[in-house]
Amino acid sequence: MSLCGNAEDSAHCGRLIEEVQLKRLPNLGRRDGNVLTVALYPSGAATFSDSDDPLNGRSYSLWDFLDPINAVVLYSTAGESTTFVLLRRTTNRRFDLPAEPRLSPDRQHIVTADVCASHCVNEIAVWRVAPESLRKELAWTPGERWSDVTATWKDENTLAIEYTPAGADKATVVERKLSDPAWNRVPPN
Repeated sequence: MSLCGNAEDSAHCGRLIEEVQLKRLPNLGRRDGNVLTVALYPSGAATFSDSDDPLNGRSYSLWDFLDPINAVVLYSTAGESTTFVLLRRTTNRRFDLPAEPRLSPDRQHIVTADVCASHCVNEIAVWRVAPESLRKELAWTPGERWSDVTATWKDENTLAIEYTPAGADKATVVERKLSDPAWNRVPPN
């Protein structure tokens, strides 16, 4: 948040964070104008080109590196929409995610929390991490309006979901186990 306080828009915020991350992770990627290049493992590169097209423009910024699963998280904007891309460096496979992914302590799952009044999927989702794939397994939508939602891992089987209920001034935390029957189980494709 401190980096983006003076950002012009969400794409500019992404670039400010990328600038810090490229210094922190110098061998992971580089920016050359509108092209972000990410090093693959053990060799090769993946490129992401920004487009300034007013209707179909998209920007990419290096957001984070999930070392335990050798994946890069990219922040992507298109107009008013922001999403994330998880890039598996060993396979060059890309997975679009609605919100910033959080890796579980056992490296088997990722959680995303995309809950808002409009322009989002309005769900908390748990994704199964596998060497060749990333698959949504669990999804849950709050029954009431929430804002400022974040989901973090308490342990490998429990999420701590922090949110502000509609009309409230103070945040609340609820814990949800992966075995909780409130989750909607997503059948495999």
